[in-house]
Amino acid sequence: MDCGLIFPRMELPKGLALLRTGLTGLIFFFFVTLSVFARAAEVTGVRVGENAGKTRFVLDITGAVSYSVFTLPDPYRVVIDLPEMGWRADEQGAGKGRGLIERYRFGLFEPGTSRVVLDLSGPADVQKVFLLEPQGPYGYRLVLDLNAAGRQSFLASARKPIARSDTTPEIAIQPSPGDRARTGPYVIVLDPGHGGVDPGTTSVIGVQEKKVVLDMALEIKKAIEKNPRYRVVLTRDRDIFLPLRRRIEVTRRAKADLFLSIHSDAIRNSRVRGATVYTLSENASDTEAAALAAKENKADLIAGIDLSQETAEVTSILIDLTQRESMNYSARFANYLVPLLANDWVVRTNSHRFAGFVVLKAPDVPSVLLELGYLSNKQDAQLLVSQDGKRRLSEALTLAIDRYFDALESER
Repeated sequence: MDCGLIFPRMELPKGLALLRTGLTGLIFFFFVTLSVFARAAEVTGVRVGENAGKTRFVLDITGAVSYSVFTLPDPYRVVIDLPEMGWRADEQGAGKGRGLIERYRFGLFEPGTSRVVLDLSGPADVQKVFLLEPQGPYGYRLVLDLNAAGRQSFLASARKPIARSDTTPEIAIQPSPGDRARTGPYVIVLDPGHGGVDPGTTSVIGVQEKKVVLDMALEIKKAIEKNPRYRVVLTRDRDIFLPLRRRIEVTRRAKADLFLSIHSDAIRNSRVRGATVYTLSENASDTEAAALAAKENKADLIAGIDLSQETAEVTSILIDLTQRESMNYSARFANYLVPLLANDWVVRTNSHRFAGFVVLKAPDVPSVLLELGYLSNKQDAQLLVSQDGKRRLSEALTLAIDRYFDALESER
């Protein structure tokens, strides 16, 4: 660094010259410190080993980190929370295990916290958790040892911290427009499904659902907001996990006029393709809709959420009636969207279906879940990541939104 670029070179009294030297050194120290802290720790490798009934899980990390470890039952899981950090161990942030570990997943759980979830083949005790300092060719290593255990032993230690991080930040929620009358633009919430430690489906071309739907949501947002009549709020705008109930909370805090959850599923028959629009009903319209809802409603389990304290749904008559009215408006929007999608997009037979998706249960917001297509079908998978596909879908959605709100305004 040329100090003359910070303080011009000129003759100064001795005291001022010393001050300039001191300040220059301080600024230099600040820049060096900033550059060090800007490089967050990263996971560079994952190793799973098995010996004499013990399973060892090792994360290679570029720096010392705090960590928190706990277990969750049904299904059996070990959860490791770390500071927000990068993942260079592999491209997908997931992999197969061995021994007591069936597989693992890594992702951003909430701002400031990255999470590793280990799916276990059965109940196990966490025997040791420790951080090794660099030695020889190895850098920092976070090590976790597991031994097989009985169910009762596992349940006795479940949900109890084995090692605790310093802090666990709260999830940042999109700010609401405030407690104002409905005078501004219509608020539309776009909810890209999955994210962070919950990758969703992986397409036949190797792209994960969480990325496909986020990229599509960002494109849809740009298209909708070309019209100042609308304001778009995203439940997530990066690769981060968001619990299903928190997605509903974001929607209500934003005072949304319409909620669109965006997904892209996969099925065994790779020849099947096309979009499907779902609206809320406790009675699924078919077995496929029921299976899909059951799968999507398990997202919180995948991310290592403890659901044991989940409160029951409010069942008052007022909430029930409000939700029924919202369900009717949801169906109306779906009836605009389906034919517009069919004009320039492949849609499934019986393309408007009904199922009990948790994410659609905001009682006072019309809500629709859009399955963009099937990542198990090569044509759909390629179309969904293409600019042409994003443009076509964005145009159809924008037109459906226009027609829906035009119709509401004409009834007032």
